[in-house]
Amino acid sequence: MLDVRALRAGNWRPRPFREFVIKVHQRCNLACDYCYMYTMADQSWKTRPATMPAEVARAAADRIGAHVRAHDLQRVRFILHGGEPLMVGREGLRSIVGTLRAALPKTCAADVGLQTNGVLLDEPMLDELQALGATVGVSLDGPAVANDRHRRTVNGRGSFAAVDRALTLLNRPERRGAYAGLLCTVDPRTDPVVCYETLLGYAPPAIDLLFPHANWAEPPWRPAPDATPYADWLIAVFDRWYGAERQETRIRLFESVISLLLGGGSRSEQVGLSPVAVAVIETDGAVEQEDSLKSAYEGACATGVNVLTGDLDQALVHPGVVARQIGWDALADDCRVCPLHQVCGAGHYAHRFRPGDGFRNPSVYCADLTRLITHIHRRVSADLDRPNGTAPR
Repeated sequence: MLDVRALRAGNWRPRPFREFVIKVHQRCNLACDYCYMYTMADQSWKTRPATMPAEVARAAADRIGAHVRAHDLQRVRFILHGGEPLMVGREGLRSIVGTLRAALPKTCAADVGLQTNGVLLDEPMLDELQALGATVGVSLDGPAVANDRHRRTVNGRGSFAAVDRALTLLNRPERRGAYAGLLCTVDPRTDPVVCYETLLGYAPPAIDLLFPHANWAEPPWRPAPDATPYADWLIAVFDRWYGAERQETRIRLFESVISLLLGGGSRSEQVGLSPVAVAVIETDGAVEQEDSLKSAYEGACATGVNVLTGDLDQALVHPGVVARQIGWDALADDCRVCPLHQVCGAGHYAHRFRPGDGFRNPSVYCADLTRLITHIHRRVSADLDRPNGTAPR
């Protein structure tokens, strides 16, 4: 357990929350077999309201407004999330976004994003989201056979056809301003280049490629103990992406690794040591850490704070939140001496969990991350070594 009091005595100060994941709806219209919320260790969704009540939304807005004023924040980001956030309906979204924005001081700008499985994304909903100034990210795992292997309805039907319709709408010229990009979970059984080019077919502004949530208690699938199938998959996509004649889209994981290798920061929670400043607000008002920690154990996300009774600064000093902000000091001993630790950052925090040791461990994807980062370093270094950088990649 981190000694937060000692850290503060040494003049460490937490970074205020700047991104707020608002769980507007607790249920989902899909039953994805890898979902951390419904299929993994923490099942707290069962006891929470399906939809965020108006009084919780107002309390969340007031607490966020107070946090913004206390820390003189000039910009924050709201992510409407679930479950499936579109299940709250157009009026529900309009009400929640209006409540959140009304509580902010005029000196603070608010960006609004929404992450959806796309099944309910139709013309009227897109009209509403555009009127709210929201950008939309859609989850898609590649071609139909790959996507529908995991992303199915409760009766076993695939979701690809519905998502394809939604992305066709979102990719129209008049809708492009609302199009944030695609989120894809890596499956080594899917052809990586076919998967990537399927995603490219929807002209996404950006793509997030995610390791499936796993940890040392529930390790990821591998064909052999020493195999690195996730690195192999990602390297094939990287080479296709990096070697293209022009940039076809942005891929946050790859861009973050390159930035870190060159001494910059990371925009991806999967790599690097950049401080995390995200708070999740559940439908019952609970203030939690990033909800992917539900893959670790029951209550892993909890801070003990609720917007109905406490302010957000109380959550800032929770040891789990602090660990995400202190970088090197929260790493395992093995990670601290690893030459890649500034880039890898021990990987996604949820992927470090081991029963009995908590999160102070290397990532369960350590070998994959090592291979991926080493490969990207080799490719980028070769380009930088060429005179004037003029040779093709």
